[in-house]
Amino acid sequence: MTTTTPKISVVIPVKNEEDNILPLLKEIHGTLTGQDYEVIYVDDGSTDNSLSVLKREQQQGDKRLRILTHANSCGQSTAVYLGVQAAKGELIATLDGDGQNDPADIPAMLEMALQYPKGAHFCIAGYRKRRHDSAWKLMQSRIANGIRSRVLGDDTPDTGCGLKVFPRQTFLALPYFDHMHRFLPALVKRCGGQIRVSEVNHRARHAGISKYNMLNRAWVGLVDMFGVMWLQRRNRLPVQSQECLCD
Repeated sequence: MTTTTPKISVVIPVKNEEDNILPLLKEIHGTLTGQDYEVIYVDDGSTDNSLSVLKREQQQGDKRLRILTHANSCGQSTAVYLGVQAAKGELIATLDGDGQNDPADIPAMLEMALQYPKGAHFCIAGYRKRRHDSAWKLMQSRIANGIRSRVLGDDTPDTGCGLKVFPRQTFLALPYFDHMHRFLPALVKRCGGQIRVSEVNHRARHAGISKYNMLNRAWVGLVDMFGVMWLQRRNRLPVQSQECLCD
């Protein structure tokens, strides 16, 4: 059991979300008041004013805001990976930059995280039980989640939810590959970690447009799923490891 509250790093990948940045940032600050935290925005090659909005906010005195930038888009997984690498916190909270994840859900997930001993591997995965998406998108998600859950056994009904909490050291122990963010629960289980699910709020997008569609999700998702299955089958972690002291 953790006895002191660790520093928290909130990592947010963004691409062309200029109108969603400040409202989301304000919500995060309001939610984490009293916590030791930082907010890391990773601008993934935005072509709108996202980076300018972030820099202006930092220049106006937001001491908790850190900014990483990519000259060209490298993808969400790379943005998250580099954000976690740069993080100073022991615990990482990730959420999408479009404002559909609710930062008000983070404290409950942190409480769940603090039940684990220091050094444990785990992932608290958000579950968007009541989603504000189109019927077409919901159908795609249900099919994808059903297939993935049966194939990978990742103990979560909604691995696509961007809101997750996990130790920094756990994430950095995982194999890195493009699109890995979609398979975090399965990868954490592979390294011996535990998955817990937390029901979270989901909101309609108020500005901007989604960067994903069925075509750019389905094919790469299928290929990556079989790649993760390959990793699982070649895992050789023992159930228990014990030091042997010999005379």
